[in-house]
Amino acid sequence: MAMNFRKRHREDEPDINLIPFIDVLLVILIFLMLTTTYSRMRELKITLPAASAQPVDARPKELVVAVTADGRYVVNQRVVEGRSVELLAAAMSSSAGTAKDTVVVITADASASHQSVVNVMDAARRVGLAKLTFATQAPHDERPSR
Repeated sequence: MAMNFRKRHREDEPDINLIPFIDVLLVILIFLMLTTTYSRMRELKITLPAASAQPVDARPKELVVAVTADGRYVVNQRVVEGRSVELLAAAMSSSAGTAKDTVVVITADASASHQSVVNVMDAARRVGLAKLTFATQAPHDERPSR
């Protein structure tokens, strides 16, 4: 009996094992899902503050600047013609006179833009009035009955 010690050459194609590759991809996918931050841009509904403190009696050195909902200004019950900072500063300067210790009381409507309030603060700085305060109102349920 003759023995054949010759190697047989099989033409097998190499196999690519995809299971470890899929495992690694799943781990990366889970890592990315857990570390991703999702941000939403949405409009904020803000209700401006209300205070329950006792109202302060009017002081003689106050300059009351009201800001309406549409951005108009009223300085000591006089309407300012226009909406620019320069016109507002001129109105505040004429109302305050030479007294630099005048307190500017800003009473802004709840739906007034923040830019309108910043314009009042900028006009006060231009005139040289450094003391600012904001007026608030009592919440509806805490108002005294008449």
